[in-house]
Amino acid sequence: MQMLSRNPAAAYRRVALDARIEASGSADLTRICLEEAMVALGQALVAIERGSSPGREPLVRAQTILLWLAKSVAPEHPLGASLKAFYGGLAGQVGAQILQADAQAIAEIRKDISDVLEAAG
Repeated sequence: MQMLSRNPAAAYRRVALDARIEASGSADLTRICLEEAMVALGQALVAIERGSSPGREPLVRAQTILLWLAKSVAPEHPLGASLKAFYGGLAGQVGAQILQADAQAIAEIRKDISDVLEAAG
């Protein structure tokens, strides 16, 4: 386990995220997860814009979040099947970016997530 003092910014971000999760309800948790997936995809885009590979970490993180969301949809939710397909589809698209990242594809995935967040209010 990496010591928190090696990366203070990451440690602060993790503590802030833990606090948000602790204080959230289920709807808020979905929003937090979508926001975190957007952050991870944004990190990948920044790396690409700087001319380097985004590495696996941000893309795997975004994919993991989206897979968790797909598996966590309540079976009784009226849009359950559609949400599972949507989150699962996004996770597949992110997975395709891990070996050969494409900025336009990642930006489109981020836009899809942003549209969901906007629609959820």
